[in-house]
Amino acid sequence: MFYFLRALIFGLVTFSGILFSLSYKISLQAAMVLAYFSGNLAFLVGIGAVRCFKQWLYGEKDAEAHKEETGWKRYFQFTLDHKVIGVQYLVTSFVIFTIAVTMASIMRLELARPEMQFLSFEQYHTIMGMHGISMIVVALIAILGGLGNYFVPIMIGTKDMAFPRLNALSYWMLPPAVILLVSSLFFGGFDFGWTAYPPLSVQGPLGKLSFLLAFITVGFSSIFGGVNFMTTILRLRAKGMDFFKLPIFVWSVFSAGIIVLLATSVVASSLILVVFDRAMGTSFFDPSRGGNALLYQHLFWFYSHPAVYIMILPAFGIILEILPVYARKPLFAYKITAFSFIGIVILSFVVWAHHIFTSGMWDLLTIPFMITTELISVPTGVVFLSALGTLWMGQIRLKVPMLFALGFIFNFLIGGLTGIFNADVPSDLHLHDTYFVVAHFHYTLFGGVIFGLFAGIYHWFPKITGRMFNQTLGKIHFWLIFIGFNSTFLPMFWLGARGMRRRVADYPLEFGNVQLWVSLAAILIIIGVIIFLYNMVQSSIKGTMADSNPWQAHSLEWQIPSPPPKENFEQLPEVKTLPYEYGKIST
Repeated sequence: MFYFLRALIFGLVTFSGILFSLSYKISLQAAMVLAYFSGNLAFLVGIGAVRCFKQWLYGEKDAEAHKEETGWKRYFQFTLDHKVIGVQYLVTSFVIFTIAVTMASIMRLELARPEMQFLSFEQYHTIMGMHGISMIVVALIAILGGLGNYFVPIMIGTKDMAFPRLNALSYWMLPPAVILLVSSLFFGGFDFGWTAYPPLSVQGPLGKLSFLLAFITVGFSSIFGGVNFMTTILRLRAKGMDFFKLPIFVWSVFSAGIIVLLATSVVASSLILVVFDRAMGTSFFDPSRGGNALLYQHLFWFYSHPAVYIMILPAFGIILEILPVYARKPLFAYKITAFSFIGIVILSFVVWAHHIFTSGMWDLLTIPFMITTELISVPTGVVFLSALGTLWMGQIRLKVPMLFALGFIFNFLIGGLTGIFNADVPSDLHLHDTYFVVAHFHYTLFGGVIFGLFAGIYHWFPKITGRMFNQTLGKIHFWLIFIGFNSTFLPMFWLGARGMRRRVADYPLEFGNVQLWVSLAAILIIIGVIIFLYNMVQSSIKGTMADSNPWQAHSLEWQIPSPPPKENFEQLPEVKTLPYEYGKIST
């Protein structure tokens, strides 16, 4: 904790000093860019990153180069243990999730009645953007960075990630980015939502630049993580574990890693170009000086639609990992499902333009993009059928993880079916930028990714902490979230079909009663989140001690003690079968 605080203070002082000293000699925008990167570097120096890499450069072994704390202090250090890094990601994601829920609560208070209540238009747009980007970051890092870091090495039978130092660096780039993102509220905010479209993003207060720099940093963190996952899965699998003996969760992380490597650099580049326009006077997106604002939209969505699958593929993997355990059946169509993940990856790169059908792009391109967008529903449908096939005739145990898995299936079905309307050009022209899109997007990401995250945390909580969570509180959490979520977002389809615009702080009187219902229903979600956080903290401290395999699962992580030892295995395992052979297990 001391090292973390020292690094934070060191970074902030460096950032502030450089910002104020340089702002007198160069533009404030350019000074902030230089100060941010200098402050970020100072933070990494303070946290011990440079020392760790220096020891690697001198050839010292990991055990000698980084003698870590064994208690809670290790969670505030530049640790090399993938399990500690996974917990760091999870805790950070729920801090950001709390910020997102707080921003959503303020929005729903403002929207409960027509006309402006207590926010200005600028304040509302900033809060809306903060909610949006916070939830995007949570969806990107919680499963892939948190549960992926913790369990992928164990599930493939290895001791750690391929690049432990790069793994630690990918996490420790996040805290400065989160601090800068929150600080944008004090630098004038940002009114462009989470997409940062020019010309809004190339002019205005420093809060917009704070957003851009934070987004870029998260992008590079994601790229480093993707490199690590791909290398680890390709090179460090246990003896006998070929690709068709991989747990399906590992398949999903591998597939998401491909998208991270191929797409994230594109959005990072587009955001860097926006920073250049702001800080260096370039004109990449300024039409009056030869730029093209529509180019940014193509670059942004070339990443940001595949990014949906960076979020949802690991959630698919969690659900398909859970269903065989609680249905006591082998995973249905395992190989076809694995190939479907790769099919989703390939098609995800040729669907981006359905986000900008109304932008003025060439009309002739709308038809092929409509076809590819609908075509991606085929491999996605195969994954969905794999889940249903696994449930069919299973001996289902309705434990909390299974409840969230079933809730995921219900919610994602609605999200997938309503996506067809956004893919078809005629209906999209009517529904674009309405609450219909808001509802669809939340059924996909909250109803999908966040439900998958909750399912995974409940499923693996005994393994991470060595304790059992409170099943009663877990079930209360599920029903509050499930009922509250559907009561909140189902009416938004009705609002959107009748023309209620999204991203607006005021609306016609005719929508007042439905908006009030939505705001009241959202209270159930907030209560559910509070119960979840209480359950996790209370159970991790006072929960009943868990044995190594409380769910009678077959994958490798359940064959070692809870919580796992430092290097996972005393002797690396040899794998001979799939982890889903439940047919001969008595229940």
